[in-house]
Amino acid sequence: MKKIIFIHLLNDYSGSPKVLSQVISSCENEGFEVMLYTGKSSEGFLSNSTKNHHLYFYKRFKNKLGTLCTFVLSQIHLFFKLLKYRNKEVVIYINTVLPFGAALSGKLMGKPVFYHIHETSIKPKLLKRFLRFMVQKTASKIIFVSNALKETESFKNIEQTTIYNALPTNFTKKALENKYVVQDINGFFNVLMICSLKTYKGVAEFLKIARLCEVQKKIKFTLVLNVGQKEIDAYFSNFLLSKNTTIIATQKELDHLYKKANLVLNLSRIDQWVETFGLTILEAMSYGIPVIVPPIGGPSEIVTDGVEGYLIASYEIETIANKIKELSGDNQLCLELSKKARKRSLDFNEEVFNINILKAINA
Repeated sequence: MKKIIFIHLLNDYSGSPKVLSQVISSCENEGFEVMLYTGKSSEGFLSNSTKNHHLYFYKRFKNKLGTLCTFVLSQIHLFFKLLKYRNKEVVIYINTVLPFGAALSGKLMGKPVFYHIHETSIKPKLLKRFLRFMVQKTASKIIFVSNALKETESFKNIEQTTIYNALPTNFTKKALENKYVVQDINGFFNVLMICSLKTYKGVAEFLKIARLCEVQKKIKFTLVLNVGQKEIDAYFSNFLLSKNTTIIATQKELDHLYKKANLVLNLSRIDQWVETFGLTILEAMSYGIPVIVPPIGGPSEIVTDGVEGYLIASYEIETIANKIKELSGDNQLCLELSKKARKRSLDFNEEVFNINILKAINA
């Protein structure tokens, strides 16, 4: 029986732990023995992904230097924690480039080290160079989540493949039951964005777009952030929010929000944060929701401009605002985009994902 040690740093409700939970499920269904190591943190998608879940030291601080110090200490702790597998046949499967301690430990023990890489925009640059160096020196195989990421972050003399993220079958089934309508029962056109509370995610752009659309009384904006209410209150204490905008804290379930949404935005700044895939984009499309997303990176491999939505850089605030106004008044266009968005989302299904993941692990 193949034994796989999965490693992740921050367990939360973001995309990379969600994808890893799918990988773990696929491996357990195949009969592999699975163990998971994550840094101590709040709950996330990995919390109940397997019964063999172990924690290692990690803590985040508001102070970046403090977080960097605990990150380094966490990897030293992880390095020694994994040495107990030195006499066992295991595969070390690292999710994201961050857990370099696991890579070092695996390399020292002579174990296969697989990386599942989701990101490219890591700061500071010195840290990114170091993490890339560790991948180059320790990885046996690398899985990228998009061709754009593979082209940007390729490594020399290492087996590399692209496996697109996919939606779980139970999620897709629920999404397909949703009937997309252009306005809600009160006649409102609802614009939704789900992201982290980071400037490079386009939070400020979202608020500016909402203000530009304020003249249209039937357009509403909802921003869902991956933080608690206290952080939201502190961050926006000096902002004057327009009356058409609602900001919501972390949500474990997004179904009720997708059902209300008529358009979903991704406004990541293309010069600061390149979206390597965009799982919320795919989730929205499975509900039949048209999208506006960045014209580079992973989103451009999911969305064709003018077909399932639009490829527009977040800095083009007026263009996006005008497109929202246009869509809010054109039922036929929205319905055409919705139909094609849902059809495209079916290309990213769990069955294909599982086959490709197991093929990569077994090869």
